[in-house]
Amino acid sequence: MRDRVLSGSAYLLGTLATAVVTALALPVLLLAPPAARAWADWHRSRAGRLLGVPAGERAAGRRNLAWALAHVAVGFPLGLAALLCLGNILVAAVALPLWWAFPADARPTLFSFFDVQVDDWATALAGGSVQIAVLGAAAWWVLPALARLHARLCLAMLAQSAREQLTERVDVLTKSRVGVVDAHGAELQRIERDLHDGTQARLVAIAMQLGIARESLADDPDTVATLLQQAHETAEEAMVELRTVLQTIYPPILADRGLDGALTALAARSSVPVRIELADLGALPASVEAVAYYVIAEALTNVTKHAAATRASLRVERAGDVLSIEVTDDGKGGADEARGTGITGIRRRVAALDGAIRLDSPPGGPTSLAVQMPCG
Repeated sequence: MRDRVLSGSAYLLGTLATAVVTALALPVLLLAPPAARAWADWHRSRAGRLLGVPAGERAAGRRNLAWALAHVAVGFPLGLAALLCLGNILVAAVALPLWWAFPADARPTLFSFFDVQVDDWATALAGGSVQIAVLGAAAWWVLPALARLHARLCLAMLAQSAREQLTERVDVLTKSRVGVVDAHGAELQRIERDLHDGTQARLVAIAMQLGIARESLADDPDTVATLLQQAHETAEEAMVELRTVLQTIYPPILADRGLDGALTALAARSSVPVRIELADLGALPASVEAVAYYVIAEALTNVTKHAAATRASLRVERAGDVLSIEVTDDGKGGADEARGTGITGIRRRVAALDGAIRLDSPPGGPTSLAVQMPCG
């Protein structure tokens, strides 16, 4: 409770100061929308910290200006009330016991808004005690409530409307759809190239070898035997290449061992020791399993190739219809999506399932990649 009183009082005093600054800076906020947006975002974060809730998404620009006016109109009197309350407690605790040291015409007063002059010890002690008790009770119960009221008003005014949320959601889905279509097209082209340059070439060679063998069947049996052996070897090579291409579409290990077994195998093959925490994931759609497998494979590859890490950890759990993946390492950090560390590919795979990723990789490490995907 004491912490709530202190935080509420500090919040209201800060509100008073920022309301004054907002009033003075209104012309700047009107002419510079980025400044208004940054100022409003800071207050959203501040209000969210007081209430212990997420600040939410940024609202439209016109909301920032409306909030600035409301902040001046509401924040100033609330902050001023807190200043008067705390100031009068300070006067009662410090100045009233020393009433005799002040000149007769400048002695402190009780309850500044009542202007009760202190001229004797009885008034100073009794009145000071009453003032501290009354205003202390107000500071204890009222100021935190006023601070939370202002914080809720701030978040309510700066929160996105349902229409804005829908518009932003449509924009995100449109962008993710474009990325998925592009990635799908690139994947189809890669598969086509692999089949054309690898498997198809092998099959053409087999057909030619069998054709020559058929023509040589009566005249040169030794050549036929050699050609059949070559065709057999080429067929095996074609099967290996075809199996490799198919593995890039859906890893057979998922069908054989499930996601748990596949991830255990991935960790075992990693040159960096990986500590695994796998919760009971239940039945997952095949598309979710495939994306989770490739995301973790790419993340562990990044750890091995780029992180200079000595150990890593993998945690996979499910909460309702959301699958959460977190890969961390103790490497050098500084992972940058723009430098082509595979994060873009991970982001596209996850976006295809309407999921989200968060990369935290400060210079010096550690690096944490968190992924959440719907799996209902």
